[in-house]
Amino acid sequence: MREQIGSEGRNETVLERCDRNLVELLQEVRVAQTGVQILFAFLLTVPFTARFGRLTSFQETLYFATLLAAGAAALLLIAPTSYHRILFRLGDKEHLVRAANRLTIVGLAFVAIAIVGVILLISDLLFPGLVAILATGTAAGLCVICWYVVPLSRRSRLTSGDARPGDGEPLGRRDACPRDPAPRSSAAGQRPDVA
Repeated sequence: MREQIGSEGRNETVLERCDRNLVELLQEVRVAQTGVQILFAFLLTVPFTARFGRLTSFQETLYFATLLAAGAAALLLIAPTSYHRILFRLGDKEHLVRAANRLTIVGLAFVAIAIVGVILLISDLLFPGLVAILATGTAAGLCVICWYVVPLSRRSRLTSGDARPGDGEPLGRRDACPRDPAPRSSAAGQRPDVA
């Protein structure tokens, strides 16, 4: 059964929406995954450099924590692919999209930790003190604001009814992208997570 959602909405079934959401999510994960894999590879080579032996105990601990964060990010961002393969053709696409969404959000938090850790490590090596603190604080602030505060604030306004999709300050032309329809309740009466 097809459902039309809103006057500008898509004419798609719940399964088609889940398929579209999964494709969009996997495209986003590919972008993050590439950066994490490059960062992780860089971190794996660091102990083999001549300067590694001169790290302070703080820098060694920071390096190891950053390596672990990058590894966790890579694992979490790869997990939706494994999840999909294991649940393939079992008709559980809506659950898969929700689980992959959660794994991706947590994976991105570890990406932020790894990025901030690398910036702190390198800035502490090159410019210990105030420069390292400012560089690290700026990176951490940008990750928190851009990745969490702004989208969570918008999500809160949308779910509370204080805003509508498409309202607010446009990033470009207002009509550049048609509104994504508001999700309908699922059969169980719960609102499905949509990307």
